[in-house]
Amino acid sequence: MEVFLLIMGFKFGLMMNLKSDKKSPLIIAHRGESADAPENTLAAINLAWQRDDDAVEIDIHLTLDNHIVVNHDYTTKRTGNANLTIRKSTTAELRKIDVGSFKNSKWRNERIPLLSEVLATLPGGKKLFIEIKSSKKIISFLREELIKFKINPEQVQIIGFNRSTLKEVKKKMPGFTVLWLINLDYNWFTKLTSVNTKRLLLKASKSGLDGVDAFAGEMITTTFVQEAKAMNLLVYTWTIDNLEQAQQLVQN
Repeated sequence: MEVFLLIMGFKFGLMMNLKSDKKSPLIIAHRGESADAPENTLAAINLAWQRDDDAVEIDIHLTLDNHIVVNHDYTTKRTGNANLTIRKSTTAELRKIDVGSFKNSKWRNERIPLLSEVLATLPGGKKLFIEIKSSKKIISFLREELIKFKINPEQVQIIGFNRSTLKEVKKKMPGFTVLWLINLDYNWFTKLTSVNTKRLLLKASKSGLDGVDAFAGEMITTTFVQEAKAMNLLVYTWTIDNLEQAQQLVQN
């Protein structure tokens, strides 16, 4: 079992090998050290490595001119000083945007990074969790980047909400761990559509995925984890904001 726990702006994780049941803690910085630096920027990512975090989680999009950039939203409105839709914008246009000042003036002129720039920072022995925010078109470009930088598959895990896209990722990049993001009881609507959690796990398994990354609500129970383990699936949970909840999830 693997568990993502979000505390104080970064992800704190506990990882347990399904075969050995041995637990080992992981610190996984959510969008980099986003509590103290602007999210999904080189400043936040490098800060995570400086603090010796075990991993960093980022979000990726494909630009109009087929480059992979790192940003959470589909537009730059929330974190940037201009509002551009990433898939409709060129890399040059996006790189002009200041995505640091929204956090604090000391981060002024921080830019949207290319995935290649992030990969260049990845230390040996550390991990990168990449959430795909684009269509299937991004997969071939992602694969090329990982090959170019000679990334060890054990250092990268790929996550996303679109199961069809993830199936294609697993097909074209079989050596990488691929996890399906599921909302479960994140809100009333997703709770209604996630009543049969075993069916969701079966979908992940039949799709050839390695596990799920699920919202850490009341639906993450011991039974849920046991069912996942029986299917040889990894289980990640998000988002945890307090230690008590983190400890409770670890017991599952």
